[in-house]
Order: sequence, then structure tokens, then C-alpha cells
Amino acid sequence: MAIKSTIFKANLQIADIDHGYYADHALTLARHPSETDERMMVRLAALAIQAHQLNDLCNGDATLAFGAGLSDPDDPDASLTDFTGRKRVWIEVGQPEDKPLTKACSKADSVIVYCFNHAAEIWWKGIESKLSRLDKLQVWRIPTEASQALAQLAERSMQLQATVQEGAITLSSTLGSVHVEPVRWK
Repeated sequence: MAIKSTIFKANLQIADIDHGYYADHALTLARHPSETDERMMVRLAALAIQAHQLNDLCNGDATLAFGAGLSDPDDPDASLTDFTGRKRVWIEVGQPEDKPLTKACSKADSVIVYCFNHAAEIWWKGIESKLSRLDKLQVWRIPTEASQALAQLAERSMQLQATVQEGAITLSSTLGSVHVEPVRWK
């Protein structure tokens, strides 16, 4: 019998000072049995960083949600989908292969990858030339120390505050606060 995903609930208050976006989001995250708390929390941080696109691209008329993630490799880790069904923003977390990213670029207006673990530099050196032609793609590096610290904020029921300012995000809860400064690679 297969092990089922673990469900996490997050009430996320976002204050994106850079983009003038302020909103509360009630989110459900299904953590696949093979997914770590670190990866799940990077997904949450990536969604918070990109949440402003809900207003910027769609004037609030869209759905910002987590995808099936590791359960379905053809589904984004998070996405912004307008009400016509068009994927406006496709977010991947980790170190995806070039072919799924190429496919994602054909399905979405924008594809954003947030890589985060200690092997990210090796992954990037091996894949950078294959991704250089993908104009819709952005690649961001979350420092390893920050991604590991994010894992410490994971709880089955979370109350989180996200502040985005000067390109960085600070996630806070009763368990503490983590400051993340993503570095753009592409």
C-alpha cells in the first residue's frame, strides 16, 4: 500500500513592499512522502515571492495555488493560472531537468526555478548551456543555510508572515524568523 501525502495548512500573510501587494492566503500543501520539510517550505517561500503577480499580471482574476509537485512531474510546484486556464507563472523548486523546463516554457508565460540545496551549483554548471535559449525562464538560487532554516518553520498548521522587500523575503512564525535573499542566475 502506497504512503499518502501529508497535508499541511498555512495561513500566509504577505506584505510585498516592493510591489505594493498585501494579502492573506489560506493554503493547503500536500507534502509527498519523499519530499522534505526544506523543499516544501521553499515551495511556500517561492509562492510568497511571486504572489504579487496575481495583481500585476491578472488584476486579481486568477488562481495562485500549489500543484501536485513530486506526485506529478508534468504539474508545476506552484502556479498562477488565469480564469481562461492559461498558466501565467509556472514555479519549479529544486533541480529539474532541461526537458521538463522546456515543456513548461511552452505551456506558460513565465517559468521560474528556485534551486536551493548544496548541489545547486553543480546542477547549474551542468544545465546552464541547455537553458540559455529559454527566454521565458528565470533561475534563482536560495542559499542553502536559508533553505535549511526555512525547514525549521514547518508545522502541520502554520501561521506565517511573509515580508518581501528589496528582493528578499522574511518568513516569520511563532517558531522564529528566516531571512532569504535569492540570487538570480538567469
